[in-house]
Amino acid sequence: MGGRNQKLKLLYLAKIFYEKTDEHNHLTFAEIKDELEKYEVETERKTFYDDIRLLREFGMDIESERAKNFGYYLSSRDFELPELKILVDAVQSSKFISERKSSELISKLSSLTSEAQAKQLKRKLYISNSAKTDKNTYYNIDAIHTAIYENRQLSFRYYEWSQSSSHAMKSLRRNGENYVISPFALVWDNENYYVVAYYKTRENISHFRVDKMDNVVVTDECREGIELFKDFNLAEYTKKSFGMFSGEEIEVKLKFIKDNRLLGAVVDRFGSDIYISSPDSEHFAVTLKVTKSPVFWGWLFSFGSDVEIVSPKSLKQEYTARLIDIIEKNG
Repeated sequence: MGGRNQKLKLLYLAKIFYEKTDEHNHLTFAEIKDELEKYEVETERKTFYDDIRLLREFGMDIESERAKNFGYYLSSRDFELPELKILVDAVQSSKFISERKSSELISKLSSLTSEAQAKQLKRKLYISNSAKTDKNTYYNIDAIHTAIYENRQLSFRYYEWSQSSSHAMKSLRRNGENYVISPFALVWDNENYYVVAYYKTRENISHFRVDKMDNVVVTDECREGIELFKDFNLAEYTKKSFGMFSGEEIEVKLKFIKDNRLLGAVVDRFGSDIYISSPDSEHFAVTLKVTKSPVFWGWLFSFGSDVEIVSPKSLKQEYTARLIDIIEKNG
């Protein structure tokens, strides 16, 4: 006589293979029978082989091992264990995913492999500067994707950090007035998400940090400014916008001491598709379009005396003035 859940036998059998087996963990017929009995399902050997055949026809890659570790197991899945480890590390290291949401996502990723292999996913990755956000950035990103897909505008409030006594506090910009934008793309830059959009108030292409957006709403209004994005090069936009700071766009020629380490730093920032000249045997030079911003100055300062601004002259003069100001304040 069959158990109470006999009609669900194939489903429970598939569940057992997903949760209990992998290429290193096999189950014998007797062990599978015991697992099925936990669900009040009975089986016998003569019907077991038919059940395995049906599961294989359904697409489950069930193998049997007749060597030392005898038994049946699920030999392949949508995600291999090394792939899941990479995804878990990405979730743990993502600043925009909160601790609670990280835990939820890792738990869901763990369900994609066997219980034995899932234990290997419950590990703590050491991450330098791993400050997790407390914002609903995870859901903001989803709203932005929805707006782009449905060709809709976004409404939100935008905040920045200000000092209150001895603490940092959130302060809404424009007295909490809503921003309305037509989103075009999401950009990941320097551990932060940005939405690149047409901003009608300024009548230009702007970008906003997603973790600083609050009360994000997909409106019923169709996007505007789409024509500005027809020939828009997103890769070039992110290269020249240091740290996604807005600022004056300029063309600058820089001369570096010939060193593979310095060349590597330039390539890391601007990619390998840049023209490099050799003004002499000891230097290399590059001409780049950049947005003049605090992050650009910080990048330039990091090279110390190994870099020289060749042009424009006005930038060289501003660079010198900034250096003198730093010396005077810290001398």
